Amino acid sequence: MAERTVVIASAIGLHARPASLFCQAAAATGIPITLMSQEGRRVNAASILGVLSLGIDHGEAVHLSAEGDGADAALDSLVELLSSDLDAQ
Repeated sequence: MAERTVVIASAIGLHARPASLFCQAAAATGIPITLMSQEGRRVNAASILGVLSLGIDHGEAVHLSAEGDGADAALDSLVELLSSDLDAQ
């Protein structure tokens, strides 16, 4: 299993537009990816409602995990995405 931890860079956290961009990118990988909050709540990273339900704010660390072919590359691309301010794009 591939795993990564990343700190959310978006100024408003993982809400609205940043969450939408993240979920679209997660779905585009074609690999089931799990997003876990600091509190240990887990959701499907491709689910906008699931991601929004976590209420992840700027500066919070989240954990990503995935299994399968291409999981490492998929997580690396999502970490890069979350490490940038998605509100500025």
